[in-house]
Amino acid sequence: MPLSTQLEAGEEQYVLIASLDNARNLSNILKAIQFKDHATFLATSNGIKVTVEDSKCLQANAFIQAEIFQEFSIQEDSVVFRINLAVLLDCLTIFGGSAVPGVTTALKMCYNGYGYPLTLFLEEGGVVTVCKINTQEPEETLDFDFCSTNVINKVILQSDSLREAFSELDMTSEVLQITMSPDKPYFRYKMSLLKPSTKALSLSCKVSIRTDNRGFLSLQYMVRNDDGQICFIEYFCCPDEEVGEQEQ
Repeated sequence: MPLSTQLEAGEEQYVLIASLDNARNLSNILKAIQFKDHATFLATSNGIKVTVEDSKCLQANAFIQAEIFQEFSIQEDSVVFRINLAVLLDCLTIFGGSAVPGVTTALKMCYNGYGYPLTLFLEEGGVVTVCKINTQEPEETLDFDFCSTNVINKVILQSDSLREAFSELDMTSEVLQITMSPDKPYFRYKMSLLKPSTKALSLSCKVSIRTDNRGFLSLQYMVRNDDGQICFIEYFCCPDEEVGEQEQ
């Protein structure tokens, strides 16, 4: 790949290197969780997990497995940093998002470690652009403690079916009640918290909907990228406590 010639000879200084022949495979996934400006990146030998949160009530995670990348190298057990997601997406689409059929933007992400910027090498049509984005002190992400042993309802369906259902909803409503069993409990969720997940729904081919015994909602989306590879996006949402208290 042409980008390989753009890096310094001392490439071993980087604690993280991740390359993609098509940057859109990453930008599409990140757009699906972009409901806040900042995101936390956690890289391990398994790949990269990107987390976005809102008011301790909503969390979105994008999982990009190491196998998705054409090159993936990590020199530490884990690498974590916080970054402005809006700026990152602007850089990833700096060539216009590769709207021309058959034309893709190659990407190489490099990170030196704590305190250093995330460096992006982007190449399209022989033109190379280098972007450096400041990273920030990572904040501790929420642990929703969503354990499979506590799941009381689960359904897996084609995304087309859920998209059709959502299209018939009044998205201006304040809450949405989800009934997955003829028996109580029934849970209601704030529509404002569910709206961001529709971005992931539009990309996905399958979706798993689960609720646990506390009423926490998990929406896990299976996304097939342009190369036919599979990534996952998961949203966790807290139930509407005020409605729950009124019903009790």
